[in-house]
Amino acid sequence: MTDSDRPSPEAFLRQAAQEGRGRLKVFLGAAPGVGKTWEMLTDGRHRREAGVDVVIGVVETHGRRETEALVHGHEIIPRRDVDHQGHSLGEMDIDAILERHPQLVLVDELAHTNAPGSRHPKRYQDVEELLDAGIDVYSTLNIQHVESLNDVVASFTRVRVRETVPDSVLENAEIEVVDIPPDELIERLKGGKVYIPQEATRALTHFFSKSNLTALRELALRRAAQAVDAQMLDHVRSHALAGSFAVGERIVVAVSELPVAAELVRAGKRLADALRAPWTAVYIETRRSQSLTDDDRKQLADTLALASRLGASTATVPAASVVEGLQAFARDARATQIVIGKSARPWWFELRHGSVVDQLVRTIDDVAVHVLPGEPEARTAGRRSVAVPGRWGKTSDYIWSLAMVAAMTALGRLLIEVIDLGNISLLYLVPVMFAAATFGLRAGLFAGLASSLGYNFFFLPPTGTLTVSNPENVISIFVLLGVAIVTSQFAARVRAQADLAQSSARQNAALASFSRQLTAAPDQDALMQAICAEVGRLLDVRTVILLPSADGPTLRAAVPPEDRLEQIERAAAQWAMDNAQPAGRGSATLTASDWLFHPLRTTRGVLGVLGLTRDDAREPVRSDQVPLLMSLLDQASIALDRMELEEASLRARQVDERDRLRSALLSSVSHDLRTPLTTILSAAHEMQRHPSPALAGTIEAEARRLNRFVSNLLDMVRVEAGALPMKVEATDLFDAAASAAHDTRASLAGHEVKVDISPNIPLVRVDPVLLHHCLINLLDNAGRYADPETPITIRARRTADAIELSVIDRGPGIAPGNEKRVFETFTRLEGSDRAKHGTGLGLAIVKGFAEAMGLTVAASNNDEPHGACFTIRIPEALIITNLTDKDLP
Repeated sequence: MTDSDRPSPEAFLRQAAQEGRGRLKVFLGAAPGVGKTWEMLTDGRHRREAGVDVVIGVVETHGRRETEALVHGHEIIPRRDVDHQGHSLGEMDIDAILERHPQLVLVDELAHTNAPGSRHPKRYQDVEELLDAGIDVYSTLNIQHVESLNDVVASFTRVRVRETVPDSVLENAEIEVVDIPPDELIERLKGGKVYIPQEATRALTHFFSKSNLTALRELALRRAAQAVDAQMLDHVRSHALAGSFAVGERIVVAVSELPVAAELVRAGKRLADALRAPWTAVYIETRRSQSLTDDDRKQLADTLALASRLGASTATVPAASVVEGLQAFARDARATQIVIGKSARPWWFELRHGSVVDQLVRTIDDVAVHVLPGEPEARTAGRRSVAVPGRWGKTSDYIWSLAMVAAMTALGRLLIEVIDLGNISLLYLVPVMFAAATFGLRAGLFAGLASSLGYNFFFLPPTGTLTVSNPENVISIFVLLGVAIVTSQFAARVRAQADLAQSSARQNAALASFSRQLTAAPDQDALMQAICAEVGRLLDVRTVILLPSADGPTLRAAVPPEDRLEQIERAAAQWAMDNAQPAGRGSATLTASDWLFHPLRTTRGVLGVLGLTRDDAREPVRSDQVPLLMSLLDQASIALDRMELEEASLRARQVDERDRLRSALLSSVSHDLRTPLTTILSAAHEMQRHPSPALAGTIEAEARRLNRFVSNLLDMVRVEAGALPMKVEATDLFDAAASAAHDTRASLAGHEVKVDISPNIPLVRVDPVLLHHCLINLLDNAGRYADPETPITIRARRTADAIELSVIDRGPGIAPGNEKRVFETFTRLEGSDRAKHGTGLGLAIVKGFAEAMGLTVAASNNDEPHGACFTIRIPEALIITNLTDKDLP
């Protein structure tokens, strides 16, 4: 099976990844009001009438009567209420949908941001979970919410959209464009069918201008076409279908080491812009590439860098010949047009080597070939006259080849009495193949010529001369020489291909190792240090990474450690950041710098620069290392961009969490401080008129309650700040339990506290004060939720590798699935009896104190009798089997 007949493994893997997943269909529109929700509901109704189980997850009708009419008849999954800053927000109930598990769910507004406290921050992430569960989803999206188009939309609408959806969400989605002409949409807007009249008037003068709507409409159509084209290519590759499938143009520019290649790149850019088509600059690496000079390699690297700056993808493909490589690459990329240059070669050169352009035009099908004129003869003559150092190989190669011929001659003299003279000639094929495969074509030809002369001199009569008496032997000599030449050609070609494959394998292995190192980095500083270390190791250079800051480029990582850079180096780094081009030694700008700085570029701009230098006087990067460096820079840029996005996402989640905690704290303080304060004020007012011991007791109890609440707040601050002073000593669990039960007797009034701890339970090595606080909070929690007049038990049990200290109540228990959530700060479970009381701090404090002492805490339910069980697990390492002086307080 040839490569052209073989299905693409990558396409197969992408298809396999979709097995078992639901299908996503996106109704894509240019702007609000084009009818996306209407079309989604209509399509859903048709599917329901066809017998498909369809439900509505969430639909925003925005008060439009026509849209609300389409909702009737559908089963609607009720929304889940989320409390945010005192307001109740309705969000899609993903758990209810998963439990219902319909065949198709309708989810409006894919780019919607969920309320803080939801399972996922974005609605498209909810949709991904539904798809993973095998549920089909219909959803709606406006083109301005596509992440890659965010900057483009902002450039002409002057509106920056904050809610975006990654392009990857659309890669495997079926896209239906919902489109109406801009004039019709404007009429709908004026008629109040999109916004209320006041908002419609403002929108018409800003976002909904005809020019903006026309541009957005074009973007939507082009993005849908790109998605369809990508899915079509995936299908034909997975089924190994022949043909270019030229629905959309795809351009390949063939570049070389010649200066004219830069003109080809610019011509390819103009053609791609005119056709609005993706394009790739490709260099075909053959055995001839091994003889390129340093200037040639530098010219090639500059050409590929130019193509990358102009927006092209770049590739270097090893192949036996330029024509074979271009054919294979064009076939794999499903290219529709190839741009190639025709060099001005003399007739005898083309007669000997052939014309790449002519061969390509004759052999390639379904692809338009654009041929640009090459360099004039006067410009190429100087290049051809330059000898390539080392192209004839080393002297030792010829010595070894001659030695092999001599060895075969000696062997033939020994066997002359045993075998025929014709078979002696076959022995000389051994040194020919050895020399060609080991040292190259020229050494093989040398061995062939030496073999024919040796055969003539030592074996053909008259021996000892180079004359041949028998004409038949002349034929033998020429046949031997011809076989030697052909064998040398084949052996040298196989060797060249093996060298190319080995070089490609080494580069791929280096890139794979580099990728693994970057993936393993835990944070940005470690990532930048790993980039410097790996690039330095692979290219044998010193490296630095500088990031932009208010004070200019800031040194963030270096291998080996670099304390400072000179002013000229910082100027070169700043220029590279500002212009997104290399600067410094070996570039065309600020060459006085000892360092060469390459920008780390992504779609979000330049993130920083990577600097390289050598200790000697050579340029930082050899010409043959440039392709590898470009690949390393691409991977480093992507990894650094990913890390920055992850840190930005983490900061956003932390802000959301702080907002949630702040809201919960205010809500808790307003209730848990106001209630006892109101009681204290009322009791104090009554005592002024009628002094009473009962009222004094009430004031004391409520004051203790306030004190416990404030203590919990302070303890929570200490836990989150990691500032818990600990004094570890030998502690008796029975005494700790009894002391905690005594201190909570007031709050546990009406409940009997049973201490079920055997005297045989050994002492443990913990902080008695922190353990006391843990038990007090667990007992206080049990007292709030236990059924009236039921006992609360403190129990300790010895297991094989731990002691489990449990507080057990007889109450409603914990709702399934919330066993871990109860330990989160300010968590009060919605829809549960456990949301009725308290601040949500006590159990979080228990967890923080326990972990500070090296313990773990877990929650579970008892079956008989029913209730909740909170268990502190003390590991074997903290259990005292033999008491020593260090364990004594």
